[in-house]
Amino acid sequence: MASHRKSRTPGTRVAGIRTPALATAALTSVALLSQTANAAPSDDDKPSLEEVEKKVGDLYRQAESATEKYNAAKEKTTKQRKRVDTLLDDVAKRTQKLNDAREELGSFAAAQYRTGAGVPDTATFLLADTPQDIFDQRQVMDRMTGRQKEAVDDYVTQQSETMKKRQEATKSLETLTESQGDLKKAKATVQKKLTDARELMSKLTAEEKARLAAIEKKKQEEAARKAAELARQQAEQQQAQEEAAQQQSGGTGTSESSGSTTPPSTSTDSSYSTKAEKALAFARAQIGKPYVWGATGPGSYDCSGLTQAAWKAAGVTIPRTTYDQVDAGTTVPVSQAQPGDLVFFYDDITHVGIYIGNGMMIHAPKPGTYVREESIFYDGESSVHSVVRPA
Repeated sequence: MASHRKSRTPGTRVAGIRTPALATAALTSVALLSQTANAAPSDDDKPSLEEVEKKVGDLYRQAESATEKYNAAKEKTTKQRKRVDTLLDDVAKRTQKLNDAREELGSFAAAQYRTGAGVPDTATFLLADTPQDIFDQRQVMDRMTGRQKEAVDDYVTQQSETMKKRQEATKSLETLTESQGDLKKAKATVQKKLTDARELMSKLTAEEKARLAAIEKKKQEEAARKAAELARQQAEQQQAQEEAAQQQSGGTGTSESSGSTTPPSTSTDSSYSTKAEKALAFARAQIGKPYVWGATGPGSYDCSGLTQAAWKAAGVTIPRTTYDQVDAGTTVPVSQAQPGDLVFFYDDITHVGIYIGNGMMIHAPKPGTYVREESIFYDGESSVHSVVRPA
């Protein structure tokens, strides 16, 4: 039987290796494979604790962004549903009016048939018993013709308006369906981001969690230092304003001469302070309640749900989402923030808290946390987007 193996090439062989070059390559390959096998379970491929912290933070912020989109879609859906219900009620009423107009036209047709209104004038003259009968019959027909015209006009109008309202209701239903789709998508996004964040945290060892807590504590200490610095700056500004006011009241010049440099009027400050105190009293009463995305109280809140509810308690209506709340007032510098002002965070304006003074705020931070007091620099000075005075 013929052999299928190729004949070997003549050459030097040492310990089963054909050439020194091949031997070197083989040994190198074995060494590399050995290193790769040993490196597979190594911690080198595992993300650092700082990377995990950043990733988790990013996921929570993305979840909060999706939450605000969910809130906007939910608000739009609620409004659209009310509009659709109103339109459908209107269509039902107009349809009834259309049916009434149709019945009236039918009664006129029946009356015309009974009275012989379709008979020619000559026949009516010949069939009448007296001239008075002819006159009476013509009067009845004239009145009936006028009412018929009104009935026909009313029917045409009702039919046209009913068709328009039906078309409007159909379009509104389509918009409602689209809004419900956006709502469902935003909800799924929130849930996915939160699940990813929890999975990352669940993979940490007890030691890593302790180190992560130490990193967080260091961040909080830095945030508290920044808050104290802001409080000092604001106290200095307040003192300077009070001294300027005393100098103006004790000076010889008129108050009008320095009107452009005087602080805001006492009545304006007093009015805002009164409302702000009510908003803050409400916010403080919510401390300890859990953050739940999409929640507006009373048992739980998300960030914008809390600020909206707080100012509502003060008699001031502000929009539902952070995207709209940021435009619901006057923007002021961080250094001039007053208790009650809204503090917004990040370039995409996805978080908000209510300022309580001394660089601190009350806010609903993120899933898994509770409403609490915290420095407005809790995520670094660069995270502060703007400060808005809503009333």
